[in-house]
Amino acid sequence: MSANQQMLLSAGAEGYNLVVATAHISSPYVGAYAFSPSLGFGTKFANPGTLPTGNGQSVAFSPNGSQIAVAHGSSPYITAYSWSSSGFGSKFTDPSTLPDNNGYGVAFNSTGTAIAVARRNSPYVTAYPWSGSGFGTAFTAPATTPTGFGFGVAFSPNGSAIAVAHDGSPYITAYPWSGSGFGTKYTDPSTLPPDTGNAVAFNPSSTALAVAHNNIPAVTAYPWSGSGFGTKYTNPSTLPGGSGRDVTFSSDGSLIAVAHSNPPYVTVYPWSGSGFGTKYSDPGIGLSGGSYSVRFSPDVDAIVVGTDNYPYLFGYPWSGSGFGTQYAYPSPLPPNRVWGVAIK
Repeated sequence: MSANQQMLLSAGAEGYNLVVATAHISSPYVGAYAFSPSLGFGTKFANPGTLPTGNGQSVAFSPNGSQIAVAHGSSPYITAYSWSSSGFGSKFTDPSTLPDNNGYGVAFNSTGTAIAVARRNSPYVTAYPWSGSGFGTAFTAPATTPTGFGFGVAFSPNGSAIAVAHDGSPYITAYPWSGSGFGTKYTDPSTLPPDTGNAVAFNPSSTALAVAHNNIPAVTAYPWSGSGFGTKYTNPSTLPGGSGRDVTFSSDGSLIAVAHSNPPYVTVYPWSGSGFGTKYSDPGIGLSGGSYSVRFSPDVDAIVVGTDNYPYLFGYPWSGSGFGTQYAYPSPLPPNRVWGVAIK
């Protein structure tokens, strides 16, 4: 049981051993619910005392579950809080050097010693040392920056790389990562995503990288190694509908899920060293609109999706058979479209 799970149980939320966090349009811009794969959504935690200052666009927990960060649409563009069994704690002091425009994506590295934000203006990605005291002095920007607005960012689980999904060809850019920050940009993949990259994810073993992007096929995946991108995997035989807005791997590396703009709005495939398997059946009760975010629970027994239409947040049990019966909607609902979800 994780420290965060123990904290929830000690707080009296028995049976609700997880937390689902949302980044969304409209105040309070971030929210969190107790959650259980067997029970679904539980009680909403109180809003943070000091709210983010604009539309929440991405949210992430630190690896140890004791901090939570939100990328958002107004200065300081990234806001972080302590997290405990009581929910949101005190806001950390803003970084001394702020991103200078919209924060679109946020990610902690696997050791919780760095945090990165994908952002609107050059250099399109900014990273900071991270500790229990919060933000350190910003790392030097990469020597060769992404070519357009940074929309998604991810560290490889083994800590050796960072990737940014962005506007402008090649739509995905990756760098070595170390305690010194960004290394020399990896060579672009030989077959590029066809349009704007909206999100990026590494699989748990750091041997594959996937990009959700505008335009067909909505998701593109590559082998990944210390040498960078390998030869693109074959596209899935049944494609997601519309543009890919988010992508995630399950914690055991056996699944890949894509949130996308057209029906069925979320698509899940088996994943292996050979790439995409045969698509799972769509959820029995479909989503109400285009989805922006998707995450599996840590034990791969639930899946949560954020959408742009009421009621904005959906959850389903997950098993070897795929989607189970939809959970009851959370109460109260998020106030508007959910652009980011995180589960811890």
